[in-house]
Amino acid sequence: MSAFKVDGIELTGLRSGTGVPVLMLHGAGGPRSILATCERFAKSFSVIAPTHPGFADCPEVDRLDTVDDLAYLYLDLLDSLNLHDVTVIGFSLGGWIACEMAIKSTARIGRIILVDAVGVRFGGPQSTELADLFGIPPAQMSKLAYFDPKYAPDPAQMTDLDKLNAQRSFQAFARYAWEPYLHNPKLRQRLHRIDKPALLIWGKHDRIVDADYGRKFCAAIPGAKLVVLPNVGHVPQIEAPEKFDALVADFIGGRAIAAE
Repeated sequence: MSAFKVDGIELTGLRSGTGVPVLMLHGAGGPRSILATCERFAKSFSVIAPTHPGFADCPEVDRLDTVDDLAYLYLDLLDSLNLHDVTVIGFSLGGWIACEMAIKSTARIGRIILVDAVGVRFGGPQSTELADLFGIPPAQMSKLAYFDPKYAPDPAQMTDLDKLNAQRSFQAFARYAWEPYLHNPKLRQRLHRIDKPALLIWGKHDRIVDADYGRKFCAAIPGAKLVVLPNVGHVPQIEAPEKFDALVADFIGGRAIAAE
């Protein structure tokens, strides 16, 4: 059953909890990669976590094939839900979507949190700052994403449905992020338009987009703060959940953040 309907598009996902509205945008791993985080946050916040069209169990929508499309979709979603002062948390690909939303309109956005986000290039076309996720064997992916391999999904513990949803998610990821690869060439020059408080949370040992990339990303957003977590890869919400949750709660609550 659909969790949301916007502009004639039915989206699966999660809506749970009460309090400050938090829009949570998953990355290439699909909704499963943030499910536990959503469940934790729903104890303190009103969580809205749509599944991007084409990912996992959410049907593909022919007219949506770029991150720009997803940004407008979720701005329309906030309109349809009549939400204000929304905290937008974007994980990896979701961070890119969050940025594209914020450069268009922050009328309903109160703050944004980018978690090991992609979406921009700071080097030239031959730069290796964005790992080639489509060119490596699937077995290598966990080594890029996790500092501690014990946190990586165990295929032996996955159901057939889990594996199908993971495959659908990766195909949808390619649909949105293949060309240009993992970025919008014009986004970097528009990041100055983000006029709400921004926090970037990064894993020190991220091998998909490293901490230096995170520092450059942070410097491009006016007033943004960066926190780099030790012994963490691309998924701090999984490898350091207590630290991650505390940072989010402090930021939403307006408390001081010990940024890098």
